[in-house]
Amino acid sequence: MNISVNTRLLMPGRLEGIGWFTFEIFRRLAARHPEHSFHYLFDRPFADEFLTSDNIVPHVLPVQARHPVLWHIWHEWLLPRHLNKIKPDIFIATDGLFTRRGAGKAVSVIHDLNFEHHPEVLPPLVARYYRRNIPDYARRSTRLAAVSAFTKEDVKQTYGFADEQIDVVYNGVRSEFRPMDEVKQTEVRQRVSGGAPYFVYVGSIHPRKNIARLLKAYDRFREAAPSNIKLVLAGARMWNDPDIEAAYKTMKFRDDVILTGRISSAELCDILAAALALTYVSLFEGFGIPIVEAFASDVPVLTSDCTSMPEVAGDAAVLVNPESVDAIAQGMRQLAASADVRARLIAAGRARAQHFSWEHSADSMWRCIERALG
Repeated sequence: MNISVNTRLLMPGRLEGIGWFTFEIFRRLAARHPEHSFHYLFDRPFADEFLTSDNIVPHVLPVQARHPVLWHIWHEWLLPRHLNKIKPDIFIATDGLFTRRGAGKAVSVIHDLNFEHHPEVLPPLVARYYRRNIPDYARRSTRLAAVSAFTKEDVKQTYGFADEQIDVVYNGVRSEFRPMDEVKQTEVRQRVSGGAPYFVYVGSIHPRKNIARLLKAYDRFREAAPSNIKLVLAGARMWNDPDIEAAYKTMKFRDDVILTGRISSAELCDILAAALALTYVSLFEGFGIPIVEAFASDVPVLTSDCTSMPEVAGDAAVLVNPESVDAIAQGMRQLAASADVRARLIAAGRARAQHFSWEHSADSMWRCIERALG
């Protein structure tokens, strides 16, 4: 059987949510099923590190799809031509983007519908492209995979799909995320924050991640009681946002905010595992991978009480209203003040992390593919 996979977001040193989903699941499926060929479709020269099995066949389509206009060319012209050459039994749209040109069985993976609910946090062309195309591509697909029960329900309610058309395929957590001993924690903190304890946010610096309120909450947390706890923002900037800029520039404790920019996967694992707590108070998530990464690293979690985050966190996190600066600040105070609370959350998080593994995710994805093939 020929299985074609959109691997456009497999970029060395730049893997993020969809990229990790694609890499971790399909390297497992290719290894488990040597009798099938997995055709990886890239939009730029590929790295050999992604060709993890002999039955993975790479293809490079000639246009690098870095803009909505180029996305259209890639998906509506180059992709169908290439699929006609490969003649796959099924195509996997790992980012939810398929094609209108040509038939064939397909599974579209829906990671979230943030662009439907909060288009204002995206550049207008990007929001317009997603809102115009993803619903249509979903309806043209044989079957859908959603990364959480929340996302599945959102797709059902927003686009009118039936429950039996959608499978839940959770994200997992990589083995690199694991607890760190105190000696190594001290070493990492010395390197990152001059030895001070710190809250950490993991992810892109993006408006929907609620960074502006997180910065304001950190200021209020520091104003309420003397503390040397710093705030580390571990991630690259995606879009310019005036609210984030304004919040940062007006901070009283701005000098205690550490901006790492883009960092390696190994450095991210270290920074997270040495943190006092993860502060992940996003406005909207289809899953929220950093929550599970923190659980696996024995790091307590502060996260939002909305969208998919309560589903992923269970009883292993402090949940707050992400639209309330005071609530976020109170959550920080709770985690900073009580070693008992932190210990309880670490234990609960350790148990919760067992529910999310890439092995289980690969199993779920394969079942979804089999159902699509009938």
